[in-house]
Amino acid sequence: MSERILTPIIDLVEQSPNVNNREVFNRLWAILAAMNDRIQARFELTLDPCCKRFEDYRSISVDAGAEGSLHTYSGPEIDWYVHSYIGSPESSFTNMHITVSLGPQYLVPNFGFALGTVPDLFMYMDYIPRVDLLCNIDYVDRYYTEVNAEFLDLQSDERFNPFISRDLYTRVAMTPTAVGYTASADEAVIEKIRGIAFARLDRWLAWVDAATPTPVAERAAIAARDEQIRKNICLRDPANNLGDKLFGPENAAAMVATLWGGARTLPRPTGD
Repeated sequence: MSERILTPIIDLVEQSPNVNNREVFNRLWAILAAMNDRIQARFELTLDPCCKRFEDYRSISVDAGAEGSLHTYSGPEIDWYVHSYIGSPESSFTNMHITVSLGPQYLVPNFGFALGTVPDLFMYMDYIPRVDLLCNIDYVDRYYTEVNAEFLDLQSDERFNPFISRDLYTRVAMTPTAVGYTASADEAVIEKIRGIAFARLDRWLAWVDAATPTPVAERAAIAARDEQIRKNICLRDPANNLGDKLFGPENAAAMVATLWGGARTLPRPTGD
């Protein structure tokens, strides 16, 4: 039977602080690089200058082994796209992100994805809803029913240990088909994760291609809701304390603001 993990990430890392995960990191980061290629090929995107100071985290690290990069984009269809990583690959911890917030002209769920090492492999995937799921059963049926079989398959796979965040808001922000697990980083597990990652991304891209425009009068409220949720998730991320440890509280706070778009310089898309 798989083990349920309730230990905070910083404690998992500090329990095994000297695991060299460089090879695992390289393999996981390659998955995100390929996903980034697909996203960049599909959307018109502009790099926001606000992320320039974070192109190479080594210049601001307070830990000799800490590194990372943060790239943020916007475009006509995309409110905010984040492609980033942070960590110390030779000392257990890494965290890699692809998150895509659509413009308000669509109601397709936003895309959330993370891989990492804590020091075991860590994975998170979710489609972040743009509406209240309890009130919108048609939205649930359209976007989440087909993901349910994948969720149940992972629940039954004993190689994957469900990761239960102790932070209440973090759990509130996850849908019933969210993926949050730790696992040993063996070849078969990484291959399964790669397959699920590309399946989730390709499904999401197909939803965007088939999306119908939302009414213009509703778009401002959609955009405001998206930004507030993105801000809440970034500010409440339980792993932020590792950013403080590796780069100092001031730099870590600036990274978080860049992640949710609080430091953006590019205009937000209206979908008009």
